[in-house]
Amino acid sequence: MEKDHFSAASSVYEEHNKKVILKKDKEQSVKRYHPWIFSGAIRKITGNPVEGDIVEVFSAQEEFLALGHFQIGSIAVRIFSFHQVKPDLDFWHKKIETAFRLRLLIGLADNSQTTVYRLVNGEGDNMPGLVIDYYNGIAVMQTHSVGMYRMRHQLGHILKKLYGNKLTAVYDKSEATIPVKAGLEVKNEFLWGNLSRVTVTENNFNFFVDVAEGQKTGFFIDQRDNRKLLSNYCNGKNVLNVFCYTGGFSVYAALNHANLVDSVDSSVTAIEMTNENIRLNELSAGIHRSFCMDAFAFLRDIKNKYDVIVLDPPAFAKHQRALSNALQAYKRINQLALEQLRPGGILFTFSCSQVVSRENFRKSVFAAAANAQRNVEILHQLTQPPDHPVSIYHPEGEYLKGLVLFVE
Repeated sequence: MEKDHFSAASSVYEEHNKKVILKKDKEQSVKRYHPWIFSGAIRKITGNPVEGDIVEVFSAQEEFLALGHFQIGSIAVRIFSFHQVKPDLDFWHKKIETAFRLRLLIGLADNSQTTVYRLVNGEGDNMPGLVIDYYNGIAVMQTHSVGMYRMRHQLGHILKKLYGNKLTAVYDKSEATIPVKAGLEVKNEFLWGNLSRVTVTENNFNFFVDVAEGQKTGFFIDQRDNRKLLSNYCNGKNVLNVFCYTGGFSVYAALNHANLVDSVDSSVTAIEMTNENIRLNELSAGIHRSFCMDAFAFLRDIKNKYDVIVLDPPAFAKHQRALSNALQAYKRINQLALEQLRPGGILFTFSCSQVVSRENFRKSVFAAAANAQRNVEILHQLTQPPDHPVSIYHPEGEYLKGLVLFVE
């Protein structure tokens, strides 16, 4: 029988008489619409809220400021409204509908050439703690707060109403994203349907996605525009895709007349998925090769073989305490690539670490270029695509940084 947890999804509203009262002069960031309340800004908490409860936020002068989900940790409240509203099912439906209309506006939600996109991007869509990605009929949810996790069935109900017959499954993939301090035993599960593998189209290229087994929600959607940009630099070139994951950059390079495309990843599963995507796009034999090995080791001895190198590593720093080591890692990997790149070559280099600022990333690449003793020019400064919007009040949401460099 088909799995469906949505029958009881009639309401998410709870009477909220739980309050967070801020210290004197700590309301300014809230009045500037920043969506986080830090624990150090709180003077008093009333009503004994537990992790995930809805709380009202007040200034020291008892002025209403916001509504949000309460949580344990440095970020004590994630704000989802700066108005005194009733956060019922209709409230959340309107929020997700607004996000959907934005994806229509930017040409993604009804596009046969691209059937994969991000529907909800946390703070960027005024829904902190919630990510929803759409994969050609499969909606994948990741909740980063207990408040959003407790609403997962209701959110799934909203998605079914929004997409209708286009939706084939809803998968909750929150096991790795719910805060450890919450103490919940979260397991990834289908809330409706059971289809985990699907073929998606991105700019007319095809990719297999396994939402249950793949990293993140299944595919690195945020690199779509940057993969398309790579297409401009591949004609007749030897291209190296390092940390290739499922071969997104490799497929774009090979289908845009590269002479040779090599993909490198330390994960056997990633290499298998890359090879599968190469076959799916019916690429000519001999254009593409895969190497399952450590990226740093591979880059040490490639002897000016490549005209274009793509470096898209996993987040070297997920916490502030790891920042220093991460910046050193970005410097080392970029220095190796710059030392080995052919004269007149192009380097696409990225950081997806939220704690690494755009300035810090650029400084690491600057140090790498100086150590490699190459003359380097910046051609493009890259970021995430418009279905990963950044709230102007929450600059921390701009996590993806990239540079395209010309190396003499």
